[in-house]
Order: sequence, then C-alpha cells, then structure tokens
Amino acid sequence: MLILGSFPSTASLAAQQYYAHPQNQFWRILGAVIGQPLQELDYAARIAAVQAAGIAIWDVFASCQRAGSLDTAIREALPNPLAALQESAPALRRVCFNGRTAARRVREVEALGFEALVLPSTSPAHAGMRFEEKLARWRAALQVGA
Repeated sequence: MLILGSFPSTASLAAQQYYAHPQNQFWRILGAVIGQPLQELDYAARIAAVQAAGIAIWDVFASCQRAGSLDTAIREALPNPLAALQESAPALRRVCFNGRTAARRVREVEALGFEALVLPSTSPAHAGMRFEEKLARWRAALQVGA
C-alpha cells in the first residue's frame, strides 16, 4: 500500500521528515490505524513501523514552487514518475491519496492498474472534518492486511 501526499510542507522540508508539522494529524491517524503509537516514536521508528505494516509514503510532486505550505499555492509542479511504481513496487496494490490535491493524479494511478482511494487530508488546513470522521475513513481505506 502507498500513501501519496501532494508535496511536503515547509516544516517537513526543514525537518527532512514527512508530515513534520505538529498540527498535521497524519501520524496520529496512521498510528491508530496500524495500532502503533507513531506520534511518540522518533522518526526512524515511525518509518520502520509503517513499513512493517506494508505501507509506503511518497508524494505526487517531486518539486514545485510554493509560498508557504498550502496546496493551493503550488505552482510549476514537477510530477513524480508514478508509472515507475509498476516496476519498482511489484507487490503494490492500493494507492491512497492524502487529500484532493494529491488526488488530481487518481486517474493516472487507476490506469496503471492500482486500486486508488481518495482520503480526507490530514493537514491542519483541512479543519472542516472532525478527527473521528477522518480516522474512520482512513481506517476503512487502509484496512491493513486486506
């Protein structure tokens, strides 16, 4: 399984870690889904736990121009080569998109033969949905081991 975000936030780029902004709910949600206290672990342990659960993390964009961290500010985006996933990750079956901006490439992923699911963004900018609802949707989509 692969979780695709759009592009790392300023905090993530500075920390060289996915989902480093303290208000981003990614680690809290994913931890609840896989039954691991990801928020309490150091970054290397988080990544190891996620990989052990059969999940990878990546972004749909390799680079972009953006003032701040909002997806709506992304300009001149260079896409990551998602078609390469067929060769580099032959066991990959399901791709989950973290939010609508990442999901702009859902048709491309489906055309490659992967199951593609769009999930509510874990970003603090997506505050219109309660945590419990986001968690329920992520839990249903990820179904670790399914």
